Amino acid sequence: MARADKRRLVGKVAIVSGGGRGIGRCEAMLLAEQGAKVVVSDIGKDPDRKRRADKVAKEIRDAGGEAQPSTDSISTLEGANRTVELAVKSFGGLDILVNNAGLRAAYPIDEITEEQWNLVLDSHLKGTYALIKYAVPIFKRQRSGVIINTGSESGLGHPFNSAYAAAKEGIAGLTRSLARELGRFGIRCNMIRPRAATPGGPEFMEMYQKWMPMAQALGPYWLGERGHVRSGEMKPERVAALVVWLCTDAAREVNGQGFYVAGDEVGLWSEPQLVRCLTRPGGWDLDSLDQSGPENLISDLTNRFLMKDRATKD
Repeated sequence: MARADKRRLVGKVAIVSGGGRGIGRCEAMLLAEQGAKVVVSDIGKDPDRKRRADKVAKEIRDAGGEAQPSTDSISTLEGANRTVELAVKSFGGLDILVNNAGLRAAYPIDEITEEQWNLVLDSHLKGTYALIKYAVPIFKRQRSGVIINTGSESGLGHPFNSAYAAAKEGIAGLTRSLARELGRFGIRCNMIRPRAATPGGPEFMEMYQKWMPMAQALGPYWLGERGHVRSGEMKPERVAALVVWLCTDAAREVNGQGFYVAGDEVGLWSEPQLVRCLTRPGGWDLDSLDQSGPENLISDLTNRFLMKDRATKD
């Protein structure tokens, strides 16, 4: 545990969804190290059939911290409500909500089933909404609160991960909206787009291994200029440090932002903005749009996903 004079979150209460492994576990452990009392929310079990939430909560207690496990599904309003109630009953309140939980399904858009689509959207987007729904009344009453949502670079465009990308960009819009809606109550809401090596379920890993080579052949998609970070550097502990810092008073003026974090790097993502605009008296019709030409609006007309390598189209 950190020295008492260095513990930044003493007296705070936090919920971490998906806290049983990977990034979520590291966030829960560091929050506790910094003095927060933590509800570790996770529905999963390890191969030995032990509940991951129980194991992480015990790790925190064994290290001298305070923690309670929750295995309610936050993809339902009932489960999310019980998770928030557990924090209040166990520790007397709630100050921090870290939304990290979510499942993935790596399939082409015409092969993903409705059940798989709903599972991904519910676990990420609905689960984030549900916990926020029940945390916000507490935050409003006390005129303070921190929400950290977990987005992904996949939301910027990730072939064969349409459901995951859609969920993550939904979270991005939710984050921006809540920052503007809740800031007047002293509540801040930020999002991270982390890059870290975290385990996946066997079904996801099978699909991931099948489709990722083709996805890489289609272009750099969401990685952009930051594709040089080596996998060995992408430790979830590196992500947790930024998340926990955003929960401290040092970040009390930070609201509505999206952060990049991977390896040795942290960064700030730009927000979408209108980059070009054409005006025509009386408005636009099909003929005038034809005459103007797409090059006047779009600077790069290359569709790299179709044209870069014809061999990948099937």
